[in-house]
Amino acid sequence: MTKQLDMFASTLAVSELQSERIRRTDRKSIGWSAEEMVECLEATGDYRVLRRLAARSAPTLRRPEFGRLGVLIDTETTGLDHRKNEIIEIGAVSFTFDDEGQIGDIVDVYSGLQQPQTAIPPGITQLTGITDEMVAGQQIDMASLRRIIEPADLIIAHNAGFDRPFCERFSPDFKDKAWACSVSEIDWSARGFEGTKLGYLVGQAGYFHVGHRAVDDCFALLEVLDHQKAEAEKPFAELLRASERSRARLFAEHSPFDMKDHLKARGYRWSDGSDGRPKSWWIEVDEDLLADELHFLRTEIYRWDDADPPVQHMTALERYKA
Repeated sequence: MTKQLDMFASTLAVSELQSERIRRTDRKSIGWSAEEMVECLEATGDYRVLRRLAARSAPTLRRPEFGRLGVLIDTETTGLDHRKNEIIEIGAVSFTFDDEGQIGDIVDVYSGLQQPQTAIPPGITQLTGITDEMVAGQQIDMASLRRIIEPADLIIAHNAGFDRPFCERFSPDFKDKAWACSVSEIDWSARGFEGTKLGYLVGQAGYFHVGHRAVDDCFALLEVLDHQKAEAEKPFAELLRASERSRARLFAEHSPFDMKDHLKARGYRWSDGSDGRPKSWWIEVDEDLLADELHFLRTEIYRWDDADPPVQHMTALERYKA
C-alpha cells in the first residue's frame, strides 16, 4: 500500500541506495533540508507527503488588476435545519479576483463565535470541537462581518444550500447577494478528485489542515479553488462561469403517481411543500436545457402537449435560498 505523506513534488531519479538511506536516517544526520527529504521520498514512488496548509496573509496594497471581490463563508451550527438550529460560528475570508476567474489578494478575515439559546449537542462538539464553554457570552460582531459582506460581488460556500439559509436567517445582510456553491458548481470528478468533501479536496490537492472550524475551512477552500492541475483552468474560474449562468427549476406538479419512479430516475427530487416550494417532484437545469425538460414532462409524464408545469428562473441572486 502506498504511504500517503504528501502529494506535490517533482519526480527525481533516485537510486535504491538513496531511497534506503532516506528511510533509515534522520535529517540531522544527513544534513538535508525538509524539502530535499520530501523530494527524495516522493521520487521513490512509495511516498506522498502532505504539506500543512498555511493561511494567506493580506498584502499592504491590493493589485488593481483584480477589481472584483469574493467572500468565502463557512458556518458551524447546532444542527442541520436552519428553521430550528442556530449558527455558533461564522468564518469569512474576502479576496479579490478578475473577470477571468484569477484569484488576487486576501482583503479581510473574520471569525466569530455565537452562544446559542440551547446547549450545543455532543455530536456537534465532537465534530467541530466547539463547546458550550467556548461560546459562553460570545456574540458574532455583525459590524465587522457586514464590512466584509456588503461590498462582495460573490459569496462562495462549500455547500451553499446549507450555509445560505442559515446565514439569511441570521442576518438580512446576506440577502440579495449573489451566491455560488463550490460543491455543485465545479465538476470535481472531471478534475480527478475522488469526492467533494472539503477534506478530500484538500488532501488530494496536497495539503492538510485543521478541519471543521469555520475560518480554517475558508482558507482551505481558497487554496483548493486556486489549485492548478496540469494545464486545466483553476476551479475558481469554472465556479465563476457557472455562477453567472441562469438556471431553471421545474416542478412536476400534479404528475401521475405511477410516474414517480420515472421522475426519480431522471434526477427529480421530492419536495413535501414545507420549504415553500410546490409539493411535487422537481429538478434544476441550465436554461439551455429547459426546452428539452419541458418536452420530457409533456410527452412522457403528463402526455399532454399543453401541460404547463411551474418554472422558476434563477440566477446567483436566487440560488440556494431556503
